[in-house]
Amino acid sequence: MTTAEAIRKRRSIRKYKKDSIPEEVILELLDAARLAPSGCNAQPWRFRVVKDIDTKLQLAQAAYNQKFISEAPVVLVVCANIKQYLDKSVSGIHGLGKIGAVKNEIVEIVEDRVEKLRYLKVREIGPLIAVNVAIAVEHIVLRALDFDLGP
Repeated sequence: MTTAEAIRKRRSIRKYKKDSIPEEVILELLDAARLAPSGCNAQPWRFRVVKDIDTKLQLAQAAYNQKFISEAPVVLVVCANIKQYLDKSVSGIHGLGKIGAVKNEIVEIVEDRVEKLRYLKVREIGPLIAVNVAIAVEHIVLRALDFDLGP
């Protein structure tokens, strides 16, 4: 399947097969996320694989009682690590500066910007990190097409 076909085929699924998902498939999905690009290669995401029904029921309730969450054989909980995002942004730009890939002025601008971001509230910095995390999630969604995990 081409990338264009995968994009066209992708659907939001709310009804799942009852089959369990093999551990190898779950690892393949997580590996697809690992390969996603992120600003300064910060990879600010964390994943939790949830299979037990009690936790899935709690997640469904926390997500405004969206029952389909508890019906999925596996739920991948995705979180953003804000500190890692900021720390890796600084170390990443420093690395680029050391090899001459960016000018020192750019390093200083990014460093200053990141330091200012450290004092923002989560809701203010969240959208910056959410873009990175969303790309990783989309990698999972597209990779899942290869395993025919839909209904």
